[in-house]
Amino acid sequence: QVQLVESGGGLVQAGGSLRLSCAASGRAFSSFTMGWFRQAPGKQRELVAAITSGGSTNYADSVKGRFTISRDNAKNTVYLQMNNLKPGDTAVYFCATGPSYGIYTSRYDYRGQGTQVTVSS
Repeated sequence: QVQLVESGGGLVQAGGSLRLSCAASGRAFSSFTMGWFRQAPGKQRELVAAITSGGSTNYADSVKGRFTISRDNAKNTVYLQMNNLKPGDTAVYFCATGPSYGIYTSRYDYRGQGTQVTVSS
């Protein structure tokens, strides 16, 4: 059974940083694309960043230059380094895994429960 467990969320002031982690288990982590999504109340769920099995990355325009996704296949973990956080980044962030890159959660077959990120102004 595939499991994804996020950690690292919290409350931070605008301009601050957080690093999210997502630990995966249950299948060959390195063979799959990993994505970070976020959902804020009243807003559409969006793909924040994704990294393929080959290491190619994609970012939402709203986070380019501020967020960095990376993966450590030896630890079965994907990270999201978030710098220069803004109040608009406030959301529940969750990771997902799937066979290939996509901007919708339907392209990913497993997801975690999520971790809350709150950015105060």
